[in-house]
Amino acid sequence: MVLKFEDLRVLQAAEAVADDVWRRVTRWKPFAKDVVGKQLARAADSVGANIAEAYGRFHYGEKLQFLYYARGSLFEAKYWLNRSLKRELISSEQANDYASQFTDLARQLNSFASDIKTLRSKKGSRSKTVREEAPEYITDWIDDSSQPLFTDEELEWLQSP
Repeated sequence: MVLKFEDLRVLQAAEAVADDVWRRVTRWKPFAKDVVGKQLARAADSVGANIAEAYGRFHYGEKLQFLYYARGSLFEAKYWLNRSLKRELISSEQANDYASQFTDLARQLNSFASDIKTLRSKKGSRSKTVREEAPEYITDWIDDSSQPLFTDEELEWLQSP
């Protein structure tokens, strides 16, 4: 049975925290919403969006890259969460709850990335790059070793100031 991306637990966890952040931020005052809220909501949404994009990629390297983007967005969301707490937009209890959800989500992302790395190594994914052998450079191009590389006149010219 093929798993749809909507069935991924890590995506469901990302969606849950992003939707909760959205509901909370929409109730903030306009200035707080504009400065901090939009950034927090975008970062939280970006986690799930990058997980979905990773799922849709064909190559393992691309999948991993988008999971790393998701992890970066998660840390950005944590940053904005800390700003929200410091600026008294959320309570410390709410901040701790979100921090716990983000930490759990980070563990799931790391586990998902690890599983993809394991799949890649099991498949023995090899580079499909065509490589040519390095050319051999010929350094003994003068056949007659009795013939000097430079004439006396050329050497005098090279040594002149």
